[in-house]
Amino acid sequence: MTPTTPPPPLELAGFDVANAVARMLDQPQLWWEALGLFVQHFADWEAEWSAAQGNNDAERRCVHALYSCAANVGASHLSCVAASLEALLIKRCNGQATPIPPSIRWHLKDCFRETWRTAASAKKLTLSISSSC
Repeated sequence: MTPTTPPPPLELAGFDVANAVARMLDQPQLWWEALGLFVQHFADWEAEWSAAQGNNDAERRCVHALYSCAANVGASHLSCVAASLEALLIKRCNGQATPIPPSIRWHLKDCFRETWRTAASAKKLTLSISSSC
């Protein structure tokens, strides 16, 4: 941890920060950087995902990106929900007539919004802490 990098939060709703930091060689700065990339890269994710719906492969890629990045930063529940939808989309991409219940998309949307807002708030807080050091 550099002198201006605050420690990661002990608790952050929807995140398993301790395990995510451990996977990042116990370097909190890497977790903060990954969280910042998550916030930045996925700021427009919901619109991109909405546009991809109707094209199984495009939607699968969009959902997979969220799944993998969420897992990386420790957003376990979001990652799990995205993985569930991705599994259904993979079946569709393989030619299976697999229904996708609307509830899974609603749940993913809600979970994404909550997780992204939490991540954005945490990142904003760390930026204000870092700049005051």
